[in-house]
Amino acid sequence: MLYHLNFGYVWTHFDKLAWGLLLSLELAFVSILIGMVIGLALALVYTGRGALLRGIVAGYVEFIRNIPLLLLVYLVFYGVPSVGGFAYDATTSFVLTLSVYSGAYMVEVFRSGLAAIPKGLTDAGKAIGLTAWQRLVHIRIPTMFRIVLPALSNAYVSLFKDTSLASVIAVPELTYGAQWIKTNSFRIIEVWAVVTPMYLVTGYALLFALRQLERRFSIR
Repeated sequence: MLYHLNFGYVWTHFDKLAWGLLLSLELAFVSILIGMVIGLALALVYTGRGALLRGIVAGYVEFIRNIPLLLLVYLVFYGVPSVGGFAYDATTSFVLTLSVYSGAYMVEVFRSGLAAIPKGLTDAGKAIGLTAWQRLVHIRIPTMFRIVLPALSNAYVSLFKDTSLASVIAVPELTYGAQWIKTNSFRIIEVWAVVTPMYLVTGYALLFALRQLERRFSIR
């Protein structure tokens, strides 16, 4: 029996895909911002003094990096509320999960960036009388961000694609919208033939914008 392509139902409910894509971008943006704050704070802790604090940060990073993101999504959405005795909606749960997940990777990115700062820059800051806080704000952090821009670009695009896992807890992002159309129409090939280019084009657009940012601020 031949399969006849019919995109009619997909186009009729294309608004679910469009709004789902916008929600995916929003989830990725918010999670990345929170993850960067977590990553920068913990990277500064790790590069400071104190073996105990470094051990705690290293434990967090290794734990998050060595368990599947899907398992972490289930753990935060189902496990934490049942143990803690409180509840939150699926979108909040996923943002929290992706933030904690991205934070672990940002720790390594920022830690390597801080370690790559030329010692001469910080020595120059000391020579002109800058305090440790002033050297951090005016020298170390700006230089670090310029060093790690390529790694951040890859991390951002990867985390955007990871938002597709939000569909397993019924967050109405792009993949969830595709699954809804597929379930109600059984047009499996058609819906994924539309969704795949949406992910592809959006990913390339994000990467292009981030590459322009790299060229603008990269250290020559």
